[in-house]
Amino acid sequence: MKLYFLRHANADTKAATDDERPLSEKGIAQAKRAGRFCREKGILPEIILSSPLVRARETAENYVSENPGGLLEFVEFLASGMRPEDGLDALKDYAKFESVMIVGHEPDFSVLAAHLLGLPDNANITIRKGSLTLLDVPLLRAGKAALEYSLPCRLM
Repeated sequence: MKLYFLRHANADTKAATDDERPLSEKGIAQAKRAGRFCREKGILPEIILSSPLVRARETAENYVSENPGGLLEFVEFLASGMRPEDGLDALKDYAKFESVMIVGHEPDFSVLAAHLLGLPDNANITIRKGSLTLLDVPLLRAGKAALEYSLPCRLM
């Protein structure tokens, strides 16, 4: 499986709760930029799984507005606070897909990436807002992935 991590884009700091923070104008532009970049480079995930939190949901929706085609689902396991073991177990339900994009949060993403790469912790991994990271995951087990790339939004 090609597993793409799209971290939610820049979000406003003011909202009733952290879960309700929408994207800022900058964040909307970042998500659309990522979608255009992926479309232009032929990066067309078969399915896009997104956290249901507003900033991630809006990132996924703005991405899809520029790169339509894949199925879009909002899944609870990507909500903030995901344990890497739980994320890995949930991803097994999508093993039939060759390419999956997940849209979510830090530190969940760096912890999951470190787990998949077989690293002891996420001390040396940071997945930045609006960035696109690709792991090649031939087997959905800890330590079985290889990092292909991680691009900050400004380079897309």
